[in-house]
Amino acid sequence: MSSTTEAGDPTGARTTEAAELIDDARDRIDTLDDRIMGLVQERMAVSTVIQESRIASGGRRVNLSREMAVLSRYRDALGKPGTALAMTLLELCRGRI
Repeated sequence: MSSTTEAGDPTGARTTEAAELIDDARDRIDTLDDRIMGLVQERMAVSTVIQESRIASGGRRVNLSREMAVLSRYRDALGKPGTALAMTLLELCRGRI
């Protein structure tokens, strides 16, 4: 039989086994979040190179057809919340338009 955890357990679990599982899963999520943030920062740097190259060649900073393709790709993969995520990424990478 599972032992119970303390009433104030930060995991919200009711057994020690569940609390340990949740703690391990949260550690994995923290690691994944670190990787995601690193990838976003890398995406921002690549986007800066693209924008600078486009502007230097006489083009506009933003390519709206490309942004629409990105939005569509995220929506197709993740549903409606994917569109919001893509909008946030685009704003981080090119700033507000």
